[in-house]
Amino acid sequence: MRIDLHNHTPLCQHATGTPEEYIQKAIALGIDVYGFSCHAPMAFDTQYRMSLAQLPEYFETLQSLRQSYKTRIDIRIGLEVDFIKGKENLIESQVRNAQVDYLIGSVHFLNDWGFDNPEFIGHYKHTDMTQCWSDYLDSITAMAQSGLFQIIGHFDLLKVFNNPLPPTLHDKLKTTLESIKDNACALEINSAGLRKPCAEQYPSRHILEMAKDMQIPITFSSDAHSLEQVGTGYEICKNLALELGYTHICAFKDKQIETFALT
Repeated sequence: MRIDLHNHTPLCQHATGTPEEYIQKAIALGIDVYGFSCHAPMAFDTQYRMSLAQLPEYFETLQSLRQSYKTRIDIRIGLEVDFIKGKENLIESQVRNAQVDYLIGSVHFLNDWGFDNPEFIGHYKHTDMTQCWSDYLDSITAMAQSGLFQIIGHFDLLKVFNNPLPPTLHDKLKTTLESIKDNACALEINSAGLRKPCAEQYPSRHILEMAKDMQIPITFSSDAHSLEQVGTGYEICKNLALELGYTHICAFKDKQIETFALT
């Protein structure tokens, strides 16, 4: 069973290619369950997400495609939602209550700093990375505890520009992973990191080892923003999961977990 749950559409304003083209590429690659989770509307950083007015169009387009391709591939519909600790009120009620298969919670911001955006990379020169990582882990913990999300998106994204998690924060990392487990969230193994300066999937091998010991479920994502990125890095991520002893992967339908053998 090949699963890929985190992919985008042009509505987010920084992705190219149509959803139908992505689906056709996924079919060609042998993907069984393919999910869209475009950036949800929010009155913050609006140039990188769909507007609230576009949300019905997003759902209608994907529902139509799901019906058209139902005999060839299982299409899942979700949203990727920015979680900004202390600004949870920015998450629109239409997003919180959306009738989707899953919500992916992602931390891209520490306060107003978009730390994974190359446009703001200069901010790192004036930053205490241990404190940044501590704040990031606090944000992930709060996100898991919110109860809104089924999947934690690209955990350890803060390493994107080669600033790895400090070993001194091991205990805090463990606490964060415990929150993910206690709130029945899954971790995605997201191959986008392989295309970034860090040249490593999200999350790291070490974090995945800890998650395995805690029996936190995993799923796979390519986080495609272009047709060329659909399905990239899958074999690397799958083989890593198998090497670490994972035997199952998961998907979500109507926000309920489904488990499949990892082969």
